Amino acid sequence: MKIKKAGLLALSILVMGIFSSCQQMTGKNGDQMKTQAQDTVKITLLQTADIHGQLDPHLELFWENDSIVFKERGGLAHIQTLFKEEKAKNPNTFIVDGGDLIQGSGYAALSQGSIFPDIIKNMDFDLIIPGNWEVVYGKDVMMEVMTAFETPVIAQNMYHEEDQKELFPPYWIQEIGGVKLGFIGINDPDVPIRQNPIFSEGINFSGIDDSVKDLIKKVKHEEKVDALFLVTHIGIFKQVELSNNPIVADVEYILGNDTHERIRKPIEGKYAKVTEPGAFGSFVGKLDLYFLNGKIVREEYELMDVDPEVYKADPLIAELVEKAKAPYKEHLETVVGYTNTPIYRYLTVENPMDNMITDAARWKTGADISISNGFRFGNPVVPVDGKPAPITRANLWNLIPVDEKVKTGKATGKQIKNWLEKEMHNAFAQVSTERFGGWLVRFSGMEVDFNSQNPKGERIKSVKVKGEEMKDDQYYTISACVRPGDPKDNLCRMPNVKDIEVKDYTIHEVVEEYLQKNSPVAPKLDKRAYCDYLGQNSFSTVPGTDYKFQ
Repeated sequence: MKIKKAGLLALSILVMGIFSSCQQMTGKNGDQMKTQAQDTVKITLLQTADIHGQLDPHLELFWENDSIVFKERGGLAHIQTLFKEEKAKNPNTFIVDGGDLIQGSGYAALSQGSIFPDIIKNMDFDLIIPGNWEVVYGKDVMMEVMTAFETPVIAQNMYHEEDQKELFPPYWIQEIGGVKLGFIGINDPDVPIRQNPIFSEGINFSGIDDSVKDLIKKVKHEEKVDALFLVTHIGIFKQVELSNNPIVADVEYILGNDTHERIRKPIEGKYAKVTEPGAFGSFVGKLDLYFLNGKIVREEYELMDVDPEVYKADPLIAELVEKAKAPYKEHLETVVGYTNTPIYRYLTVENPMDNMITDAARWKTGADISISNGFRFGNPVVPVDGKPAPITRANLWNLIPVDEKVKTGKATGKQIKNWLEKEMHNAFAQVSTERFGGWLVRFSGMEVDFNSQNPKGERIKSVKVKGEEMKDDQYYTISACVRPGDPKDNLCRMPNVKDIEVKDYTIHEVVEEYLQKNSPVAPKLDKRAYCDYLGQNSFSTVPGTDYKFQ
């Protein structure tokens, strides 16, 4: 009896050994295949996006249990530690950044991005693409800074205006662990419209056209890559739309960027899958791909929080960051005011951050209505233990990434309503490709009731100014910021504005003066723009998917 038990035990061990040498693998089309584990190659792709010049850990907004909470995340030195740890786990690791890296903070703006090459070339990035904000300092500065990264930069659709030659190589091929990977970079073709037009002078952009289709075919079939990735900076809505387009039938993943969305499970299109790893260096997307004979047989994805308590600062990068900050630190870390309530921006309609900015502009200019762009920027400023939170000049740059002069003018109620309808369509169009740039514009001096689900041009239910319904034929004074390169009679994309005047002060100067005279401030949500369907805490959605911001 003992002998039989021993024999059965040995047989069980043998069988377990056989099965443990195999794995159930899921292919791209969901097919199950048994493969020898030792025959597979695991490749890890790490992705950052929209770091926007954030050098240090900062507060980040999360939506948890139907409440807004704030946690410290990010910091380049902490990101580098995460990179190192992941590469130690798997030497077959490739790291890509999806653009909007050198703009968005005071340190980035005052140095015109020149602080970044020394830092970035000492980090473990393998590939970088430019984003829509990389042009902010002009073409020549962009080229100088990005070339100095000493890291490959690719963009399929950016050209020198004078000769139509490519600014950067259109694609990059890397062999890792015997697997050949291809990457094509695509920037937003709407950069000259989304950004101040003067920023991108000298650069031409092409859209998602036959040139993209031809390049995909070339890289996949002529270069014979095993897996092809589009690294795009066109926003989650257009990236999901692209994933359903036959043009990407030969593409495995669209590594998306631009809209700061936190995709925690890749969105599956008809032809490709889409990722987007948040913003400000607060997150790193991690995609593990298992290859057998050049084919993907298993996939895993995780959106990793860059928690500075978990990933301690890399000493070299921390030293380089402090060195980069030194010439600007005293000026930028000067406290200019205080707030008794959290200042944040992540809601699609109304945010305390923009309420403070537009209230300051209306206070300074005396305009009936003051407008702020629908930026997705801005690290929160949050009081602790009931004490007012200090607001520094560095915070102002995070809140308002471009410091332009204030511009005023007059427009009729009809003009303002038509402009608002257009801006609402940009933010809430049900056809995702018709969405454009950031969230809804913000303002002070108006109360707007609307329905985001109505058709184009029919969303506004009511607009009130000073408690009275806006009159179509009455003129109202408006303030906004100058957009260099726009026609003189444009105000925040509103055309044909009368009595234009450019003030001799900038929006940063206005907010700083407002804070000095009114601190501590206490901005809050007060339904100056409201939609019943969206509610007060409205985070972005992606039509046709189950994506939820967290």
